Amino acid sequence: MDKDMQQYLEKAEVLIEALPYIQRFNRKIIVVKYGGSAMIDEELQKKVIKDVTLLKLTGFKPIIVHGGGKEISRWLGKVGLESQFMNGLRVTDADTMEVAEMVLNKINKDLVRMVEELGVRAIGISGKDGALLKVNKKYSNGQDIGFVGDIKEVNGQILLDLLEKDFLPIVCPIGVDDDYNTYNINADDAAYAIAKAMNAEKLAFLSDIDGVYRDYNDKSSLVTRMTIEEAKELIGTGNIQGGMLPKLQNCIGAIENGVSRVHILDGRIPHCLLLEIFTKKGIGTAIVKEEDQD
Repeated sequence: MDKDMQQYLEKAEVLIEALPYIQRFNRKIIVVKYGGSAMIDEELQKKVIKDVTLLKLTGFKPIIVHGGGKEISRWLGKVGLESQFMNGLRVTDADTMEVAEMVLNKINKDLVRMVEELGVRAIGISGKDGALLKVNKKYSNGQDIGFVGDIKEVNGQILLDLLEKDFLPIVCPIGVDDDYNTYNINADDAAYAIAKAMNAEKLAFLSDIDGVYRDYNDKSSLVTRMTIEEAKELIGTGNIQGGMLPKLQNCIGAIENGVSRVHILDGRIPHCLLLEIFTKKGIGTAIVKEEDQD
């Protein structure tokens, strides 16, 4: 067998390996939280969008929820405003909120354009549209951090209508309170709330981390798969710190509310989403309800 033929056969094997996953998740909702450095690098951005578009074309019903923290910080610097954080959350005064909303809406429409260029219909939607994301004011350990929202209600019917019309929804994590004030929302929290409200089959967090480590200082301790009980035990050890703690808590909450599997992936790895979903080995950390779950 010549070398070219061998390469073609290997490609065919990859497609065959993906078949049971395509069959299993056909017409199922998957929420993809997209953030971190993968949003800054244009080539990585294109790969992520291609991955999600491929999911759409192979029968999934993907919803993208995007962040934009790094870009917000960059634009705040441009206009002479300082980025401040408290317990991992951006302190958001009125001026910061104005910049954040402009930046996030620009990112949103850029992502829509990239999906449309690949021949898939996409609609970018803010959490303000149709009161998609209703919020209460969020406090950080009792301290006021400004216009930061804690989601209390998701109007999932809007997203269901878009999916039914064969659109790929791209959600900007901005919300409103009962008085229609505008609030910034942590994108992880928005993705979790949307996945829960939509009864999503999968929730995937694409960020700047390899996955979950039992000990962050020991790179050989990466956990490729864990149950929610194991995740709770790991949180109890105190080894989970910083931004991973709320992310892991969101993962547990999602599974306890009906999401079958949550993935934490390094968005800096090209095509990490496809590798995780369509191959046996996967990449990053998968969190499931029970040990014997497929």
